[in-house]
Amino acid sequence: MPPEARWREWMQRVEAAIFAASEPVDRETLARIVGKSCSIDLLIDDIREELRGRPYDLVSVAGGWKHLTRPAYAEAIRAAVGGNERASDLTQSEVLVLMCVAYFQPITRGELSSFFGKEISRDLIGHLRGAGLIASGPRSPTPGAPYTYVTTKEFLFEFGLDTLRDLPDFEALEDAGLLNREKLLAGDIVPDFSSSKHGADVEIEDLQ
Repeated sequence: MPPEARWREWMQRVEAAIFAASEPVDRETLARIVGKSCSIDLLIDDIREELRGRPYDLVSVAGGWKHLTRPAYAEAIRAAVGGNERASDLTQSEVLVLMCVAYFQPITRGELSSFFGKEISRDLIGHLRGAGLIASGPRSPTPGAPYTYVTTKEFLFEFGLDTLRDLPDFEALEDAGLLNREKLLAGDIVPDFSSSKHGADVEIEDLQ
């Protein structure tokens, strides 16, 4: 097979595999399809070039690649089929706790409570776990060995991140007016953490 035809065949295999998958497809999986000697990055670049101008793109997210519609068509998608309510349904307190888990993981519930100066409820942690956004991490070496919490691959996918390195730094958030460090640490922007508006969706073991 001529090199150009072989490359085209590899592009089609990769795009078909990503299109058919419900989760982001990682590099190792794609290498099994086209061979380890093939440059996955160059294949992806060529596929994305062909998708230019279409309402969807091939996006690097959660450690893999996935077809996603372009942001410009978000309203049309929501109007047609509805949207994913998982992230938008979070309360302000849940968003703040999730943010702290993302930046300071692995972190215990007690450490979260100390950070905000207010008790972080088991229900709030339970709702974030039930949404698949956080999971139990290693036990802390502190007295009592409480569980720590970490973000999940679903968290990366939900917020369009490839890895945690893609999180904006605190200074960028402050510059954008999305975070005030002094108010956050003083508890001025933190609502009631003692309960969640949601009931726990899953049975939680050893929430500490």
